[in-house]
Formats: sequence, structure tokens, C-alpha cells
Amino acid sequence: MEIELFQKMMRKPYPSDLTDAEWHLIEPLLPTQSTIGHPRDVPLREVVDAIFYVQREGCTWRALPGEFPAWQTVYGYLRLWQKLGIWQQVHDALRTQLRQAMGKTPQATAGIIDSQSVKTTEKAIILLVKGKLPNLPQLVVPKICHLEPWH
Repeated sequence: MEIELFQKMMRKPYPSDLTDAEWHLIEPLLPTQSTIGHPRDVPLREVVDAIFYVQREGCTWRALPGEFPAWQTVYGYLRLWQKLGIWQQVHDALRTQLRQAMGKTPQATAGIIDSQSVKTTEKAIILLVKGKLPNLPQLVVPKICHLEPWH
């Protein structure tokens, strides 16, 4: 915790950084132990902030500012958490917490897909299949405070 606060103070804040309240919601949902055999040497909050930075700014991994952990490390965590289903678990847990805080049932009972969303998705799939769309990451991570529940 002290290392994270020290490192956070050492770099300039970015708009994509998690607030303390957001971090306290996410932190308990992340793995506590390293799953690849050796101890962690980077604070997870910095890793998550770096992932959100790339997502918000739309930059390449190699363009991640040097104030964050190495881009290879951050990307490695992102891919590992994707493979382990951690991001889906975080999303589901936060959605449930938000829905309950709003006085709703934990799970949505209905969803709406408008025709424009379907058309856009179909177009993207066609472009991707034809090789006209660049490789996109498997997961786009929304900043937690901007998640909108289904009504």
C-alpha cells in the first residue's frame, strides 16, 4: 500500500486514473497472489491505471508513458486476466453491486439492442473478415465509474 501511494505521488495523474473509491471497489476482485510463479514486483493499481490509460487514449502499448510499469508487463497482466476471466468477474461483480445500490435485482431481466448497434457490429465483422480492420484487443475495458446498468 505504501509503495503504491509513493509511486502514485511520483508520477503525474492522468484523467484515466482510478479514484481511491474506484480502486477500493476493484482491488478485492483482483487475484491476491501472482499466478505465474514469482512474486509481483509492480503495484496492481498502477497496472490497472495503465490499462485504462491505453483504453482511454487509444494509444499503442509501446506508447504507454514510461511513468507506468513496462508496457510488456501491463499487457501481460491484461492478457492473463482476460484468459482467466478476471475482467468478466470484475465487470459482473461491479454491475451487481451497482444494481443493488440502485434498488434493483442483482441480474438484469431484459436487454435492448437497437438496429444501429446491430448494423455497426455487422459492418465491423465484415471489415475484420476482409482484413480491412486492424487487429483490435479482445477486451475494451470501460472505466468503472462510467459503467451504465441495464434498466
